[in-house]
Amino acid sequence: MPSSQHHPLPSVSGSAETATPVADRMVALARFIDAHPDEPLRLADLAEVAGLSVSHLQRSFKETFGVSPKAYQDALRMRAFKQALRSGQAVTDAIYDAGFGSVSRVYGKPERQLGMPPSRYGKGGDGEVIAYACRQTALGLLMMAATNQGVCFAEFGDHDTALQDRLKKEFPKARLSPSDARESPELDAWMVALDKHLSQNKPRPDVPLDIRGTAFQTRVWKLLLSVREGEVVSYTELARRLGEPKAVRAVASACGRNRIAVLIPCHRVLRSDGSLGGYRWGLERKARLLEKECSAATE
Repeated sequence: MPSSQHHPLPSVSGSAETATPVADRMVALARFIDAHPDEPLRLADLAEVAGLSVSHLQRSFKETFGVSPKAYQDALRMRAFKQALRSGQAVTDAIYDAGFGSVSRVYGKPERQLGMPPSRYGKGGDGEVIAYACRQTALGLLMMAATNQGVCFAEFGDHDTALQDRLKKEFPKARLSPSDARESPELDAWMVALDKHLSQNKPRPDVPLDIRGTAFQTRVWKLLLSVREGEVVSYTELARRLGEPKAVRAVASACGRNRIAVLIPCHRVLRSDGSLGGYRWGLERKARLLEKECSAATE
């Protein structure tokens, strides 16, 4: 990171704990990040400039703005990336110009992209525009749909009309817009990356997710994001990790209600006896996904 001498913040004189109110220092840091979203701003450097410990800075920034400094900067970068795409810039150029550093990082970690609160989910997508597209993959026809927050739907099926009906059922009040690559380059890039993951054993893409469900479902789906490729867990173990050991049936139900295939890896959850259990898109697909991931982990 360029030193603070090159990018001066308002000085903190005297005692770091008493001279300047912490809230004022957080505002100054936010303005600093606003001015340098494409630079590698390390947390330790920000803490030194603010005159606080790393843990104090992290806690104070989140208390002030509701997100960590890293998440704040990532949001700025994503905004710059989307603006560049809308202006016609090539995807790869837009990624690096926004400061992501690599193609694989542009979409961020899915656990940092939790989408809309349950209150908006209950409105059936009222007032929102959802772009969707279909693509043949190694596991059959896939429809992916996204809001401006991220992917909200990724399902396999036999016919595009049936998949459209499912999408309409999930978001009955949203305006659904069929999209081609030119109109929605991000959606197209995500579908290509997921198809390569399924067909060529490329890394599973980390894309922003617009996760919508009840509070309990959202907790289960978020926890599923921590189950690594090549790992499997039982519904009982998942309930235990959730801190709800008696909610095994509710956990299984939440897995069954997942509408974002592969990206939220509910296929990695088995029954306690090791059998496959259920899968919204068919047990054959679940078995193939697990076999592929097991082989990749072994290699």
